[in-house]
Amino acid sequence: MSDISKVFRSRGDSGVLIAYMMGGDPNIDASYKLAKAAISGGADIIELGIPFSDPIADGRSIQAASVRALQSKTTPDDVIRVGTKLKRDFHIPIVLMTYYNLVYSKGIRNFFDAMNKGQIDGIIIPDLPVEEVHLLREQAGTKSVDVILLAAPTTPSQRLVKIAGLTNGFLYLVSVVGVTGARSEIKDASLEFVSKAKRLTNGRVPLVVGFGVSKPSHVSRFINAGADGVVVGSAIVDFVSSLKESPNLFEEVEKFVGSLKEAARLS
Repeated sequence: MSDISKVFRSRGDSGVLIAYMMGGDPNIDASYKLAKAAISGGADIIELGIPFSDPIADGRSIQAASVRALQSKTTPDDVIRVGTKLKRDFHIPIVLMTYYNLVYSKGIRNFFDAMNKGQIDGIIIPDLPVEEVHLLREQAGTKSVDVILLAAPTTPSQRLVKIAGLTNGFLYLVSVVGVTGARSEIKDASLEFVSKAKRLTNGRVPLVVGFGVSKPSHVSRFINAGADGVVVGSAIVDFVSSLKESPNLFEEVEKFVGSLKEAARLS
């Protein structure tokens, strides 16, 4: 059983909180410190984005963070090194979020070798269709890396079941039609999508909701609707950007993540 699966197995009466941050934003050293603050605040899993010039699944906030990270000359290997240090120091699952171009250009085997050496637990590739996932699963399986797949509200039921049968660690439910980015409210259709996925998968795989989850109230609603966990990304990226000049940045990040984790408790 992977470390990601163990987190969901032992979650008790609280949903799993996955905190996303862009590796290298504003620089690679700060990425480690921000992730450390998120872990102190209660994050169960850290998702590290690898900056990319054409992040097609990401909205304005994460695109801007990617630009800042690239300007600081962050490379995929830099992000893997941060993930390795976080895993070694805090013993919680680390997941990378990247695009297939970066995996392909490094070489699939080489990329997963680096992840395995760094004890990175999982990878999310938004532009990888399920029909092509076998190209990665073979390498990932030998390296003990979970390949985490996504399903959108527009995914037909039969295809969602297929994706759920091939994902590892958890199934990432995209809560909205569109790109990442903090939303002010949750639409009923997003909650209904969670219920639909839960019915179709029948508890065979943990369900995690992302894209648009930005407030403690959002976290609470999704967890109480049946999600096993949530990903909060753009809201954390925006929070960090708004406080980048504050001497209390890391303490404030810890508090913000703490409020999200508290909201993940079942009511």
